[in-house]
Amino acid sequence: MAIERPIEELTIAQAHAAFVRGEFTAEDLVSAYLDRIERIDRSGPELNSLISVSQSALEEARRLDRELAETGRLVGPLHGVPIVVKDQIETADLPTTFGSIASGDYQPEQDATAVAKLRDAGAIILGKTTLPDFATSWFSTSSRSGVTKNPYDLTRDPGGSSSGTAAAVAANLALVGVGEDTGGSIRLPASFCGLVGLRVTPGLISRAGMSSLVKPQDTSGPMTRTVDDAVRLLDVMVGYDEGDDYTAAAVIGRQEKPYADALQNATLSGKRIGVLRQAFGDGSDPDGAKVNKTVELALSALSDAGAELIDITIDNLDDQVGFTSLYTTRSQSDMNDFVSARPAAGIPSMRHLIETKQYHEKLDLLEAIVAGPDQPTDDPHYVERLLAQTAFQRQVIGIMAKNELDAIAFPDAKLPAPTREDIFADRWTCLTYPTNTVIASQLLFPAITIPAGQTADGLPVGLEFMAVPYGERALLALAAASEATLQGRTAPAV
Repeated sequence: MAIERPIEELTIAQAHAAFVRGEFTAEDLVSAYLDRIERIDRSGPELNSLISVSQSALEEARRLDRELAETGRLVGPLHGVPIVVKDQIETADLPTTFGSIASGDYQPEQDATAVAKLRDAGAIILGKTTLPDFATSWFSTSSRSGVTKNPYDLTRDPGGSSSGTAAAVAANLALVGVGEDTGGSIRLPASFCGLVGLRVTPGLISRAGMSSLVKPQDTSGPMTRTVDDAVRLLDVMVGYDEGDDYTAAAVIGRQEKPYADALQNATLSGKRIGVLRQAFGDGSDPDGAKVNKTVELALSALSDAGAELIDITIDNLDDQVGFTSLYTTRSQSDMNDFVSARPAAGIPSMRHLIETKQYHEKLDLLEAIVAGPDQPTDDPHYVERLLAQTAFQRQVIGIMAKNELDAIAFPDAKLPAPTREDIFADRWTCLTYPTNTVIASQLLFPAITIPAGQTADGLPVGLEFMAVPYGERALLALAAASEATLQGRTAPAV
């Protein structure tokens, strides 16, 4: 049957209710998304958000429809949910390119743990999404796929490095998506594309089968149009995995109840939110002023709904963020460890990509990584950086404790999504773009962005909430209550 209702802005709960009532099937839903991909991603505005599309998705949907018809029950919490996955995460039934032209036709022998968990819950992997080479940019520039367009303004970038997931989910080319976040690669594109993007405490979700950038900071996570959908993905993805010893974090942070329970009766009443104005943009810059205004209006609405806002300051914030950055100290070693374990991908090292010029010309971060030490201990300041990181953590946790804060809030970036012209003219590079998402990443804190609203010219702005490690339950409750108050997402007119 054809789906009679529009699928734009559809949620998992709505799709499941429709499956059970017989309004449409998983096959109908997959077909509808495949049609939108053809009309919006491959033609029409040509968003270019997907690198590959599954050839087995319709058959998987038919199998799930048969099981529902025979048993009257959904096979799992993600039954028939079409998901797009960042092409940094390995899939056995689709090539995995890592955004690199050098990866050839590499196809992994098995799914990444996170993907296997999604499939076990009934999800259908609809396709793999674009990213800059090995996730090394805030922008979409990729030697494999070129550039991806922002569905809110086709002249602008959707952000990186989870560029394609952001554009696809924002444009309703899939029900939900999965990205990856080392320094903000979920939250920044989610902010630019009007989405909810969740970064968890590293290790709650296995990174086995996901290319690395800074191993202690890496995590995959949900990119969705609602907090509720993000939590539905989260509850499936978390857990210990012997293939990733960092998932000891999932044991430490074990939850006796699903994260979804945290959303019940979520309220802003009595919540104390620290406002980090150091992370706001330059008000004298027109673009910075647009972001500031949107965020200030959102914070005012949260205050009116019962939240208490407390201005806070982090001493020497910029210096601490700069010194604790490990990209040019540790990334080359972590990335080389990953590719060397996959000889079939044909990429011996990151240096090989630079020397053979098999990378996108606008990846200044990749160039800086390869110009850095081969091993992190070759950096004479490596131990100092690690000690500074733990001191940074203690300072911010102390600020939150002293002020009895539930979270700290700030804009994800000081500017809205840049134009491709600005990127290619080097007005902004990865190393100079003023993103705030690195704050939570380098603190190893969980963080979530929700749509704060849009600028006067229609560009989405994200409001980030940051909490202490393993503080996901309270963070998600705050995000859900804030989302209900702001209702900041507006679908793009693509």
